[in-house]
Amino acid sequence: MNAAINDGAIESIVKGNSRSASFEVKADMTTAADFTGEVIPADRVAGYKFDPTRSVHVRNLIPQGSTSSDVVRFVKESGYSNGAATAAEGATLAQSDFDMTASDANVRKIGTYFRISEEMLADTPQLTSYLSARAPEKLLSVEDTQILSGNGSAPNLSGIITDAADFDTSASGAFYQSVESANEFDVLVATLNQLALSEYQADYIMLNPTDFHKILLLKDSNNSYLKDQVYAGLQPAFMGVPVVINTAISAGTFLAGNFGVGTQLWVRDNVGVEFFREDGTNVRDGFVNVRVSDYNTLKNYYQDHHKY
Repeated sequence: MNAAINDGAIESIVKGNSRSASFEVKADMTTAADFTGEVIPADRVAGYKFDPTRSVHVRNLIPQGSTSSDVVRFVKESGYSNGAATAAEGATLAQSDFDMTASDANVRKIGTYFRISEEMLADTPQLTSYLSARAPEKLLSVEDTQILSGNGSAPNLSGIITDAADFDTSASGAFYQSVESANEFDVLVATLNQLALSEYQADYIMLNPTDFHKILLLKDSNNSYLKDQVYAGLQPAFMGVPVVINTAISAGTFLAGNFGVGTQLWVRDNVGVEFFREDGTNVRDGFVNVRVSDYNTLKNYYQDHHKY
């Protein structure tokens, strides 16, 4: 078409030399073939989308304290001989005694960092907000693992599962070989019994989502769901004990205990996001370091938790 116009097709009509003009027009046009670059502007959604994080972290289930030291020490009763008994008139009372042991927990650091160019930080909308929201959640997921399963060797915490008593499957157990066709729910009931025999009242049961939903699908001999007998309300609870559904605990295992009594998290510096230019060659190279870290320790006062 442009060639026909340049050759004077329209000009002949203007000058009266011709009463008509004809030229070939390209019939089909598509955005893919005829548009180059961002001809059609996109509607931009603010912010950044990412996969969800855990709705509950393990630190939310246990008491927290603050410390300014690098060591948290507490004194624990390690033995008690109870001589209390009835006594006849004039008789000598029986003697009691107890032992106390000091126990230490060292504060540990969990952290990571990013090295970001000044241009990226300045030119990327809401990048600071994204880092401040996303990075701490990733750090807390690592903290979850440490609180539950840390092996106690520096620089790891000594986790609840590491220190907890195992579920008793020995012949001395109260329900040993006494439950016909035992299932996962039966194990949890037996666990609550083992805790109760030690004078503990469980305040949480932690289950992996797969195990929790497997229990919900258990049926009795009449093909009726067992959950109708033990599960009610929006908040999951078995036998009145709240159930925490969390991927921090592996499928095929569980953790039940009196978290409010037996464990405490001591925090020296809470989770923080800090921005630094003064590191290495950052000033010369135009980079900013972003550090995400926290300092804390975990103290398991009693072995009141049972695991499997």
